[in-house]
Amino acid sequence: MPIDESLPFKPVNIAVLTVSDTRTLETDSSGAVLVQRIEAAGHRCVDRRIVKDDADAIEAVLREWIADPEIDCGITTGGTGITGRDVTPEAFARVLEKEIEGFGELFRMLSYRKIGTSTIQSRALGGVAGGTYLFALPGSTGACKDAWDEILRFQLDSRHKPCNLVELMPRLKER
Repeated sequence: MPIDESLPFKPVNIAVLTVSDTRTLETDSSGAVLVQRIEAAGHRCVDRRIVKDDADAIEAVLREWIADPEIDCGITTGGTGITGRDVTPEAFARVLEKEIEGFGELFRMLSYRKIGTSTIQSRALGGVAGGTYLFALPGSTGACKDAWDEILRFQLDSRHKPCNLVELMPRLKER
């Protein structure tokens, strides 16, 4: 994936939310992996939280991030499966203005190479609301690494060619 080193890097302010009934900041390896990768790439992690698998609680955090002009992108980890407690996509559906269908499709394609047909159990998704990018990743550390290393790292890099999500940020609120 081509990075044009002659262009300036523009850091993105990213918030991380772990959705889990059992994890704490000390045991949240998926959230920690995301924060480490975000910061290693030169971006800023401006918020990190954990909430229970509860659509109202997830929605509340997403709406807070959308309303915060300092947050460019929110990434959640967890709650994207198909069990009764997995409600992250439902919370996203309440706030998204536009879904980025290609994100979920590409994530599952990449995931298929590693876990085969088990990838159908993931409801990973991306979208935009109020000028803020939002991405829902599965709760496994491996899935978070894959999503960041193979998709988000490039799309959130202003130097990525032929295009990237950062260059669209000033136009996300156009009507």
